[in-house]
Amino acid sequence: MPLLLEIVTPERLVYSDYVDSVQVPGIEGELGILPHHAPLVSMLGMGELRIRKGGSEESFAIFGGFLQVRPDKVVVMAETADLASEIDLERAQEARREAERALETGYHETADLAAARAALQQALLRIRVAERRHREGPRRRG
Repeated sequence: MPLLLEIVTPERLVYSDYVDSVQVPGIEGELGILPHHAPLVSMLGMGELRIRKGGSEESFAIFGGFLQVRPDKVVVMAETADLASEIDLERAQEARREAERALETGYHETADLAAARAALQQALLRIRVAERRHREGPRRRG
């Protein structure tokens, strides 16, 4: 029995389909979810969400949010969720350079420093996820 996965952000429904398994970045480590999983609510961390479906694997860069698991459905409510194949690597690398420049110039406000660090972390994650997908290509299991 497959598992219905929905990934939503404040802007849109990013993904909705039946999958074989989901691996998500929890705040205390990776969580693996299969059909018939025990009910669970958890906070999400920053990292790579991986979906296995019919012998293939897809990845998303996920930034924060919440996870709700029921035996037949998983809902990921993320601040942002970027499908690996849709990440613009050049744009992510430019965002990294901008965040690094901002950190080098220094800040008087703690909130500005935290925002620059968060932007750098997001850019680095997008780069890692996009480069892995580019290097490995779409995954197919035999």
